[in-house]
Parts: sequence; C-alpha cells; structure tokens
Amino acid sequence: MAGSHLIGIDVGSQSVKGVLCGPDGALRAAAAHPCTMVHPAPGWAEQDPAQWRAGICAVVHDLLATATIAPSQVTHIGLACQVDGVVAVDRKLRPLRPAIIWLDKRAVTQASRVVDALGRDAVFETTGLVADASHTAPKVMWLREEEPAVFRESALLLPPAAYLLAWLTGRPLQDHANASSSLVYDVAARGWSEPLLSATGLDAELFAPIAASHEIAGRLLAEAAAETGLTTRCLAVVGTGDEHAAALGAGVVGPGLIADVTGTAEPVATVAPELMLDSQRLLETHAHAVDGAILVENPGFVSGGSILWLATVLGAGQPEILSWAGEAPPGSDGVTFLPALSGATAPRWNDRMRGTFHGLSVSHDRRHLSRAVVEGCVYALRDITTRLQAMGLAGTEIRVVGGGARSALWLQMKADMCGLPVRPVPGPEPTALGGAMLAAVGAGMFPDAGAAARHMALLGERRYEPQPDRSERYDEGYDRYRRLFDAVEAIT
Repeated sequence: MAGSHLIGIDVGSQSVKGVLCGPDGALRAAAAHPCTMVHPAPGWAEQDPAQWRAGICAVVHDLLATATIAPSQVTHIGLACQVDGVVAVDRKLRPLRPAIIWLDKRAVTQASRVVDALGRDAVFETTGLVADASHTAPKVMWLREEEPAVFRESALLLPPAAYLLAWLTGRPLQDHANASSSLVYDVAARGWSEPLLSATGLDAELFAPIAASHEIAGRLLAEAAAETGLTTRCLAVVGTGDEHAAALGAGVVGPGLIADVTGTAEPVATVAPELMLDSQRLLETHAHAVDGAILVENPGFVSGGSILWLATVLGAGQPEILSWAGEAPPGSDGVTFLPALSGATAPRWNDRMRGTFHGLSVSHDRRHLSRAVVEGCVYALRDITTRLQAMGLAGTEIRVVGGGARSALWLQMKADMCGLPVRPVPGPEPTALGGAMLAAVGAGMFPDAGAAARHMALLGERRYEPQPDRSERYDEGYDRYRRLFDAVEAIT
C-alpha cells in the first residue's frame, strides 16, 4: 500500500519495544518501555497483561513523536510477543488473573501426565516438542486443576500475542508459530492434534484460532486506537512469536544461517529445508513466521536473565558485568557457571536443574564471577550449535540479535567457542522489526515474510571470525562445564 507507515512491536518479559518504518521499509524510529516479572513461588513467573498494554501505548506514542508523523499515516501494525504464556480471559476478552509466562515451570506434574498418557516418543513425533512444563497446554491443565474457578470463567486461554491482538482488534488469533509451541499442535499436519487434546483433556475451542502471521486480523478498535494514539483505520496483522520475529529481523528465513537471540532467555534457531526432528531432543521443531517454513530451535536457556541476576546480586548494571568479564582471563581462572537458574534446556532438558558456580576460591572476585556467567551462557550455545552441526543444519554464520549483539567480548567468545563466524544484528529492536516485516506483507509491500526480511533486515558490517588459539583455550573450560552439568544433574 503506497504511503504506508508500519509499526512493529516486541512484547518481551523485560520490556516492550517498537519500531516505525516508512513506506520504503526503512527504519524511522525506535522506542522501548520497561516491564517487570513477579515470582509468587519458586519456579513461577507471572506478568500483568496491563503492563504490556501500557508498554505498547507508551512505545507507540514515542514512535509517533520521534518520527514526527500523523497517526493517520500508520496503516499497519504487527506484534512479536513472548511465546508459551497463558492469559485466561472472560467472554469480553478481559484477563481474569496475571499471565503465566514462558519462564514459569509450575506445571511439571501436568507435563508428565501428557507423557504418561501417550508416551514420550509419540508426543515428540507429533508436536516436535519436548513435553516440558514451559509449554502452553500443561499450564492450562494446571489452571484447570489448581484454580478451577478461573478456569470455569475462562472463555479462552490465549498466548500473549493473541491476547494483545484481541485487545487491539477484538479478534483473538494466533499464528502457526505460536500454536506450534502449545504441545497440542501437530507440526506436520499444521493443526490441532486430537490425540494430544484428548490426553490433556482440553478442548480446541479454548485456544485461539490459527491464521497466517501476515494475515490481516482487523482494524483497531476505537478504545485501542484512542489509547495507542493511532486511528481506527490502522490494520493489525496476526503477528508471531518473539524468537520467530527475531529470526526475521536477522534475515534467517531459509536454510544456512543461525539466529541467536540474546534476551532474558537465548533461543537459538535455524530454518530447516524440510520437517526435521532431533532424535536427541535437544532441539524442538516449530512452525516459522514465514508461512509454511520450519524452524528448528532450542527455545532458550536463561542467558541475559543470568547476567541480570548477577548484576542485581552485585548491585551493578548489566553493562558493568560485561565490562568486568573482559577483565578476567578466558576460563575465568577455573570458575564455572551453569546457566540453569530456571531449569536447563542445554545440554539436556531438565526442569530440576538450577544455576551453579563451581571452582571458587578466595582469589576470585566479581571479574571472575562475571566472566564465568558469560562463558557458561556461551558453553550452552555451543551445546546447541554442535547439535545443529550434527544434523547438517549449522550453516555458515551465527547472527546475534538482542543485547548480546552490542558486546564485542560476547560476540568474539561465541565465534571462538562455537567455531563459526558471528555477525551482530545491531539495528534497533530487530525483533520488533520482524513484527514490522509482517505488517509490511499485510500492507502488500512484499509478497511474503521472506522477501520482507531480505529487504528490511539490518546487519552489522563486522563479522567476528573464530580465533583458533582462543578456541583451544576454551575447550578445557567447556569440558569442565559438561562434567559439572553431569555432576549437578546426578544430585538434583
């Protein structure tokens, strides 16, 4: 659509971010607004959906002010939201309780019952997913069993993207990428799985209907338009999950590249040439935001969240942690950290695992702790890239999205430890840009999300190449990390 200005919104667990793009797809403005999580019990994580709405409104107002355009010039908006969350809403699409978000692992018992009903192999072969408490269906089962009054009043149990789309347009839709993380979606058939619905005792009518990520959901409702500062002529596309949009923002729309998204968690993903399942189950298989494509990924260990945790403990900022890490030698003088503050997804999935420091002595200080945390996160990335290589999916380059794309130290560590070139995606808010790409497809500017990504992705000019001498020094640290994981897992 000629003259269209586009907004993309990234709704994460630490912030809401947004970008505004012009009619040519070029970035015109970026903005962000913070969010907070609450942890009512160990292993639990929740957010108030009102925070997300307020964040979107604040970001959109900032974008319009920065770009100095009239609200009527924004014709399309696309959302890219954290996956694996559950927002229980009533018939008027109002939240009944705080959202249970992706980081929450309270539904371990419910996930185990799904395995007991069908068998671990059948669940994985149908859904492409590890039967983990992080996924949507076990959380819905938990609500049914532990908060029956809320469950009875719930008209729908929505992922964050579908809830926010409903707030904007009145239509609670989700794309295939979000649906494929539910544990009741058949990844080959691209629809709900009757055996999984039966095993969970859930009705498909509880979940948001599925549509393509670039499909127009509708015009903004008058109330949402007034709150955001946009007009009711603005159209919203269905949108997608945050890591799927981040892959778009990094230009990872076909085989050969790896998207490494360094947020609170660190999803690592690549596009497969066909439907592929990891026999070792380190990697899951999802639908991609590119309609019909397959994304093979590890949904993320706690990476940026580990750095944030250490920063909080030390009374510092996250940039200081990375600065101190650069003052310690490779290998952190023998200090090793497991980035499992909320369970592990690498080198193996284990909800019971927790973060661990090992090798501390009186000679170590905040520099060694900082470097050990960063190195532990890169060792977990190496677990994943090694498996991708074994499956023939590693490709030629790792593209890093998020806060980690701004740290030369972290980028070089990744190249050295994984043995692959690393390129940052330094443009402002690449995940939000992925949402804008879907809006661009909805506006008719591009034929599909792949074409939008190839035109709109903003890549760094510098590529970090592996340094063989450093790689050898990290091998010893990686061996310690793997042996430490085995030892801690044995007593967990």
